Amino acid sequence: MLEKEQAEAQQALDELFSERLLPFELSASAVESIGSEEYIVRFYDSRLRSVDVSCPQGQSFKDALRAAVLERVKRLSGPLGAGED
Repeated sequence: MLEKEQAEAQQALDELFSERLLPFELSASAVESIGSEEYIVRFYDSRLRSVDVSCPQGQSFKDALRAAVLERVKRLSGPLGAGED
């Protein structure tokens, strides 16, 4: 169904973590279409369970996801990295 978007989502998450833009690794467990050009990406992580992605026509899903994840992580509070106190 949305296998292409899920693969792109995981690639984007891996890149963000390797670029040290994410304080923890995320795994995309599912990508769901919730409307025209709107998606929810669900994660296997209690710190960040999902993110809504708006992907207007002509924009890359991967780029839209990167922006959405970075914005969402910016708003999180408390320790984010593994093993932080």
